[in-house]
Amino acid sequence: FFQSAKSNRPPKNRMGEENNTEANSKSTVTYYTLEEIQKHNMSRDTWLVIHDKVYDITRFLEEHPGGEEVLLEQAGGDATESFEDVGHSTDAREMLKQYFIGELDMNDRKNENSKDVLITTSTSQTSTWTTWLIPAIAAAVVGLMYRYYLLENKTS
Repeated sequence: FFQSAKSNRPPKNRMGEENNTEANSKSTVTYYTLEEIQKHNMSRDTWLVIHDKVYDITRFLEEHPGGEEVLLEQAGGDATESFEDVGHSTDAREMLKQYFIGELDMNDRKNENSKDVLITTSTSQTSTWTTWLIPAIAAAVVGLMYRYYLLENKTS
């Protein structure tokens, strides 16, 4: 359901070897600022950032299985979280390569150190114990109080 993609590999010469001059010219990456990417947020000109890579998905809008509205909501911005939340297949990730046009400027990338990092420690195991241990103890105490109440009512 997608258009066939051009191969990113350089053409081979008669000997079956890759043409190195073309390979070198394709190795240069174009960097785009977030400000520049934000201008491409319409159905006739749609860019997205996914994992700091910039994609021009304008041709893909009508073909997207989830509908073009989903993509247009993310247009001109970083769609990494939404892309990952959906759980795209390996094929979808592979198809994304044909729309690659460059990378996000280094100054606009999110600093990995600034993200909230969740570290699993032994205290998280303790909290797992307390999630069932505290209610179990509370239930036992309520049960004992109920029995005591019944015994008091029978003797009086």
